Amino acid sequence: MFSSGDARERRKAFRAGLNSGKIQRLPGAFSPLVARAIAEAGFEGVYVSGAVVAADLALPDIGLTTLTEVAGRSRQIARVTELPVLVDADTGFGEPMSAARTVSELEDAGVAGCHLEDQVNPKRCGHLDGKAVVPIEDMVRRLGAAVSARRDENFIICARTDAAGIEGIDAAIDRAKAYAEAGADLIFTEALRTEADFEKFRQAVDTPLLANMTEFGKSELIPAQTLESIGYNAVIFPVTTLRIAMGQVEAALEEIAETGTQTGWIDRMQHRSRLYELLRYSEFNVFDQEIFTYRKEN
Repeated sequence: MFSSGDARERRKAFRAGLNSGKIQRLPGAFSPLVARAIAEAGFEGVYVSGAVVAADLALPDIGLTTLTEVAGRSRQIARVTELPVLVDADTGFGEPMSAARTVSELEDAGVAGCHLEDQVNPKRCGHLDGKAVVPIEDMVRRLGAAVSARRDENFIICARTDAAGIEGIDAAIDRAKAYAEAGADLIFTEALRTEADFEKFRQAVDTPLLANMTEFGKSELIPAQTLESIGYNAVIFPVTTLRIAMGQVEAALEEIAETGTQTGWIDRMQHRSRLYELLRYSEFNVFDQEIFTYRKEN
């Protein structure tokens, strides 16, 4: 019914996957149910996007969500899947001591890792203009605090740099090297534009790399197989499932408002029987019959 795996084992699996030569594909989950669908579809991991957590609360992605909200959603998602879960931890929700607490809270939530970014706090969506990054030494302190707070050596600490769109790719490469030296296990360079940019970054940086294939942003959408051939270790599709779902929800609501019925959407809905499969109703029924039908004899 719930995840039966040990969080430490999932972290080991994630670290091994990053070093396997096979790209780790992590679609974003906006709910635990979506995380379960991601697992059944055969992906290697699940991603929890800060932008999605904010959007689900009807908030823009400008640093308004809290550690409590992000850790709570992450815990809900990690609870229902055997896959490793990577979490967007923004700037660590404050100064270096806050980044340290963030790592502790996310470890307790059962996830496999998180990424911290070098934007000025409060941050902005990585594919918007007007971003600003902190000096390298400030981000190194942020990462150092996060690494020092880690209790499980296999918990992945990923450093995200937003410098490419502000200071240029060469500056982002310099930052990536400094962040790896500070203890980052994985580097995430936001808003690279072309396949050539991704190739340049891979050739310059030895640390495992994560690519962000988000829609409607600055990056060319490159297939996972191509990213793997370039040498990338992981790819996220952070907002894809939310955008698909909300696109369908808005279209359906418009038709229902116009026609007064959902009949035209029946064939496009997830069937009740499939929902029950994802919810694992049968397992709950067995649990209920075997345990909660017990009656103490008088």
